[in-house]
Amino acid sequence: MANRQEQVYRRREARASRLRRISGFVPVLRTIKPAAYFLANSWERKLRKSTALAMARGDKPPGAVRDRAEMGIAILRTITRAIIEDRLSSQTRQKLLNVLIGDAIIREGEIPIREKFRQQFGTVPPGFLLVSPTKKCNLYCIGCYADSDRTEIKLSWPVLDRLITESRELWGARFVVISGGEPLLYEDQGHDLMELVEKHGDCFFLMYTNGTLIDDRMARRMAQAGNIMPAISVEGLKETTEKRRGRGVFDRILTAFENLRKEKVFYGISLTVTKNNAEEVFSDEVMDFYFNQQGVHFAWAFQYMPIGRAFTLDLLPTPEQRLQLYQRAWQLVYEKHLFLIDFWNSGTATHGCISAGRSGGYMVVNWDGTVTPCVFVPYSPVNIYEVYSQGKNLNDVWAHPFFADLRQWQRDYGYGRKPNIEGPVRNWIMPCPMRDHFEDLYPLLQKHRPHPIDDNAAEALADPEYYQGLVEYDRKVAALLDPIWQENYLKGSNDSGLTA
Repeated sequence: MANRQEQVYRRREARASRLRRISGFVPVLRTIKPAAYFLANSWERKLRKSTALAMARGDKPPGAVRDRAEMGIAILRTITRAIIEDRLSSQTRQKLLNVLIGDAIIREGEIPIREKFRQQFGTVPPGFLLVSPTKKCNLYCIGCYADSDRTEIKLSWPVLDRLITESRELWGARFVVISGGEPLLYEDQGHDLMELVEKHGDCFFLMYTNGTLIDDRMARRMAQAGNIMPAISVEGLKETTEKRRGRGVFDRILTAFENLRKEKVFYGISLTVTKNNAEEVFSDEVMDFYFNQQGVHFAWAFQYMPIGRAFTLDLLPTPEQRLQLYQRAWQLVYEKHLFLIDFWNSGTATHGCISAGRSGGYMVVNWDGTVTPCVFVPYSPVNIYEVYSQGKNLNDVWAHPFFADLRQWQRDYGYGRKPNIEGPVRNWIMPCPMRDHFEDLYPLLQKHRPHPIDDNAAEALADPEYYQGLVEYDRKVAALLDPIWQENYLKGSNDSGLTA
């Protein structure tokens, strides 16, 4: 196993070295528009070549290698278009290309730090940290996964600042995700969220926000910092969005888009997909409205998770809808080259679940210090305040047996295996232990007894109908998606990765 890990690591470093040579042209890309076309085409050719080599090696399911490449091409083309069309501020161009693309993606973080972690723990460190600094929110959305409200629960500024610093110094991570509550309501000891972004200018931040607080001044701060991309939450068009988020919210979101466009910020949307809006979210009308009319650069889709406020299995997209969402999401990536990621259906591009601090993956620190494997797995074995009071750090959190067992589940599921050589590789279209494989997760929850982060999580865990309902749902989804995984990913028989 050690030799295998060494080979994987060296191959990654060789790839990073090749890409670093390309990234040396980034300053040209920032200033000369014709060069953007040339260099983007060059990067795309190299990506396709490396994809062909990866498929020939057989390290990963061929269909998953193809999906990952097409997602990379969609992201590359999105950024290239934004540069050509002069839709990014100078600071945003610089940070997007040098920090996010150059440092976080191409170099995959700081190599000496990652190597030190690998020498100590035998694996590559997490790629980023997700932090929810406050539970407070100015909206009261139906089914909020965080059950946010007007509460003042929040991380202290010293702890929040230390978390970002440690993820950089211990993992070499240059990417941070901020969620909530509403992050722009965070304030502690005279500091707000944008001060965190500005202080850590060598990192790049993705922030999920309801958008209602992005006025002219806030958009200008984001543009001047350059290292933040807000994802504004919507459910589709106006009627669907306001049904969940409240009357008048949609117009405030459109105002936020206008402010972000004017200041040339790299921004996008976050879609919550339920049984009720599954046919709408990826429709031509919605995609045209946001990508073409409102100028968003990217979209994240999160299929409803039965956690948080008034959780219910009734809002889950049906198995048939899940299949349709999968087909449509990848169609938009392959054919339209949209920067669109579905948190579940894009699992083929991430090679499965990325929670619990998996190599290149992430962990979550919540507003009260609880640490969870994922925002959608609301069970915490440790609290960061206790960890820090004991003189420990994020590496000690990462090493907790609960997280270690989840990473072992990921390996047993097939992450990092060569198909048909090192063991079976199970379906990455169904990557999530919480929603797709609750029958597997439940024994780990019983073994480690992590604390539910709220009453909703405790209630769900104690409800036999919840358990049985999720297990039955998972089996129905598997009946539809497992054949696609076998035929189009393990065999690689379909060049597009899509099925009719």
